Amino acid sequence: MRLPARLPMHISRRSQHLLLSRPLWNRRLWFLGGAFLVGSASIAFALGASWANGIFQGLLAWNRALPLLLTPLAFAAIAWCTQRFFPGAQGSGIPQTIAALSASAPVRARLLSPKIALGKVGLTIAGLLAGASIGREGPTVQIGAALMYSLSRSKFFPYERMHRGLILAGGAAGVAAAFNAPLAGVVFAIEEMSRSFEHRTVGIVITAVIVAGVISLAVLGDYAYFGRTSTSIDLALGWKAVLACGLLGGLAGGGFSRLLIWISTALPPRLVRLGRLGSIGFAAACGLLLALLGLVSGGTVYGTGYDEARGLLVGHSSGYSYGVLKLAATLVSYASGIPGGIFAPSLAVGAGLGADLQVLLPDAPAATLVLLGMVGYFSGVVQVPLTAFVIVLEMTGDAQLALPLMACAFIAYTVSRTICPHSLYKSLARPFKAMSLPRPAATP
Repeated sequence: MRLPARLPMHISRRSQHLLLSRPLWNRRLWFLGGAFLVGSASIAFALGASWANGIFQGLLAWNRALPLLLTPLAFAAIAWCTQRFFPGAQGSGIPQTIAALSASAPVRARLLSPKIALGKVGLTIAGLLAGASIGREGPTVQIGAALMYSLSRSKFFPYERMHRGLILAGGAAGVAAAFNAPLAGVVFAIEEMSRSFEHRTVGIVITAVIVAGVISLAVLGDYAYFGRTSTSIDLALGWKAVLACGLLGGLAGGGFSRLLIWISTALPPRLVRLGRLGSIGFAAACGLLLALLGLVSGGTVYGTGYDEARGLLVGHSSGYSYGVLKLAATLVSYASGIPGGIFAPSLAVGAGLGADLQVLLPDAPAATLVLLGMVGYFSGVVQVPLTAFVIVLEMTGDAQLALPLMACAFIAYTVSRTICPHSLYKSLARPFKAMSLPRPAATP
């Protein structure tokens, strides 16, 4: 079939009108500015988190028993500030973002307000100053979504569909900038935050991810989150390592998710009966338990776990119990109700569990088991196998294990679904929807 030599006049005029449309260009400039802001905020957050971790490690080197006093008091203070001034900032931030996607405008405004974003940054850094086993990556998703959603107040984004696209784009840009992993940001937005991804939304998500990624590269340079690794494994050992890490990651990750969902749904009603002092006391008890875990582990379970995971990748040992103790530390830190995510701690737990498997597979390279452990446990916890595979691949820059990592992620996902049939973040998002619903009017 022959194509017409010239486009119809009405089509060419419409295209020219769109190209020269001032409102359209204003919308694009506002959007690019928002993505730039997300990237900049992510960098500032990363630097603040690194500073807080350094301060705590200095205090720990001065006195290893100090967390027994510092951590419970800090957890109680952070929990009180969260409940009193920043309700909706507790926990990871990804459940709030998911809840906002399907919520009404007033609920979105509450969960993604600039005030909540600011409180999320400050309180997460405060948690790291106290040694909490939390990460900044999940909070960065809520911060990025809040910053991009703030653009909806502009007259250039008048439609509901645009608002949802802004939230998705902000969350994806947050993941990309936090891990310096642009592809992971796009995959996570599609796989976890929006099961019904609209075709028109793909473009703005990718644009936001690219802008945030460029800002991160410009300031922090071209780096891999855990450094560049180069490891491989032969076929005879490969299937054993993949199967072992997939099964262990799925069992441990699914068990962690199920327990965390139970804690998040069973404890709040009981704590409400005790009043605000009861929930603050519970947070202090979680802080004390974390400090005890810190003493048992020699101080390795505090913070994000980045240094420990990086050490395991290059052959340093954190002890055979590190993975289990880090899992427990992350569980009590999240259960306390303070702001903080589980992305980085989950990767550290997976690294520890993978390293422990070298007892059963002594001929397998340690770095390979660590990477497979990361993917297996992370996929088991969040049940997003493609994101788990892509994020570890981008964070290490090692493409030699692409197929084993992918296979491990899907094995862990399958095992985890049998233990915890419900998605972790979707389940944790329900309370945020419920607490924001307006009360029904009283009937006469």
